[in-house]
Amino acid sequence: MTENSNENQPSIMVPLDDLDKVPVDDIDKVDTLVQELATIRQSAKKIAIIGSRNLAITHQQIIETLTTSLVTQGNTIITSGGSSGTNAAAIRGAMKANPENLKVILPQTIGQQPSDVQDQLIGVPNIIEHPDRAMMTLTDASRICNREIITECQQLICFLSHTSGTLHQAVDFAEESHKVVTVFYLD
Repeated sequence: MTENSNENQPSIMVPLDDLDKVPVDDIDKVDTLVQELATIRQSAKKIAIIGSRNLAITHQQIIETLTTSLVTQGNTIITSGGSSGTNAAAIRGAMKANPENLKVILPQTIGQQPSDVQDQLIGVPNIIEHPDRAMMTLTDASRICNREIITECQQLICFLSHTSGTLHQAVDFAEESHKVVTVFYLD
């Protein structure tokens, strides 16, 4: 092409005077986006993994493998107790990679957990119990526990079904708290 061929090309005018201005209403959105991008780019994060107790074994294996990989990369996993399902798979995966990068926050006490959960927690170096919640229903204590877990993390990974009310509340709380949230629906 010759130099004169550019003369036949249509041109687009772009106003440059307001490109560096952010409307006041969008400042919070920009701050949130910057915070989320910074969290994603961090090499080591505190990642909460919570979810349903009722999972197929293949889903549990995927969660366990994901957790092992995340811990191997230097991340700390925060979860709760559970004899089966998401939390148990996260505990198994973290324990394989590095038990020091696992924090288990229980909704109540170890003594209130079923014996298989108590057995799974043997060797976990960082367990937080809540005897002050001993008289609560497990549902209420779990709701509080999920909020505590989310408050401590930078990112939430949640495995749930569309009918999981307590877990949906946890996801909403994480989003309101400007956490990076990844949700896997199992149904």
